[in-house]
Amino acid sequence: MAVPCASLPFPSSSSLLLKASSFSSQFPPLLSPSHLFLTVFSRQAPTKSTNARNSNYTNNTGIAYLNYPVVVKAQTSSSSALSREPMLPPFNVLITGSTKGIGYALAKEFLKAGDNVIICSRSAERVESAVQSLREEFGEQRVWGTKCDVREGKDVKDLVAFAQESLKYIDIWINNAGSNAYSYKPLAEASDEDLIEVVTTNTLGLMICCREAIKMMLNQPRGGHIFNIDGAGSDGRPTPRFAAYGATKRSVVHLTKSLQAELRMQDVQNVVVHNLSPGMVTTDLLMSGATTKQAKFFINVLAEPAEVVAEYLVPNIRSIPANGSTKPTYIRFLTGVKAYSQIFSQRFAFGARRNRYLLED
Repeated sequence: MAVPCASLPFPSSSSLLLKASSFSSQFPPLLSPSHLFLTVFSRQAPTKSTNARNSNYTNNTGIAYLNYPVVVKAQTSSSSALSREPMLPPFNVLITGSTKGIGYALAKEFLKAGDNVIICSRSAERVESAVQSLREEFGEQRVWGTKCDVREGKDVKDLVAFAQESLKYIDIWINNAGSNAYSYKPLAEASDEDLIEVVTTNTLGLMICCREAIKMMLNQPRGGHIFNIDGAGSDGRPTPRFAAYGATKRSVVHLTKSLQAELRMQDVQNVVVHNLSPGMVTTDLLMSGATTKQAKFFINVLAEPAEVVAEYLVPNIRSIPANGSTKPTYIRFLTGVKAYSQIFSQRFAFGARRNRYLLED
């Protein structure tokens, strides 16, 4: 029998946090239960301040607008003083780590919207296969691909040169490449190779890509937008069994904020760095950690196929350059309210959403 939502007592935040923390040690990356519930209940309701420069606020679409104090400089000339062309679609988009998973789904969605896309991966074979598939669907002159290991500065510089040769400029650069070394175990049991793989890909690789993307976009009349994809641990909550991954994803948020502050200090307005949160996506990375009953439950309830997530994210990403916005943003697919609503619905749906991905004990 269905129970009307209005008649149900709302559980206390403390009880939910205790339940969430008991699950977190078994939960794979992108979003842990503690990450989810602490996000829902530890934040005050967002409000929009009358002082727009020093306030952060969200709307009900999952997009947070981030504002930081502006450093006023006596010198008025800067790179933003260059003549700036309007950024109109179709956009030129570059996505790292885009031969599979959410990166590949994002590429397809941008192509559906009429944009031009460059994909890349550290595997030349996967790049060739992905480019061929996308060209068969969207045409020869809409998509390009090249091998790039984001951990190598030379590779990323070559990626920029390839992008400029193929498309002249890049409007939207999405840093999606990431790794957990497909390893879920206590840090004390992690190998040197696994730790190096995670940290160099997720942290060093992101820094190199941001550096080269900013340098390129500063010289583009249209400027550009950089989106850094986060994951579990980005809010500072613990990520047991994938501690290294969580630590690197925490650094994504810090790096993004630091770059936003640097660009403001330099009075740069035509290059903007944003955060992008896809939530829980049913990629190989996520599914390889579904080894416990708790993890399977949350994946069944909260995770979505990459295509579904991309269908939401891409229009929100494209709206930023299309509207001429220069505000840093934080676009989230799985907001805390949305996630709690899905769990709450599952509790009284008698299995309506269960086993969507055939994850059974």
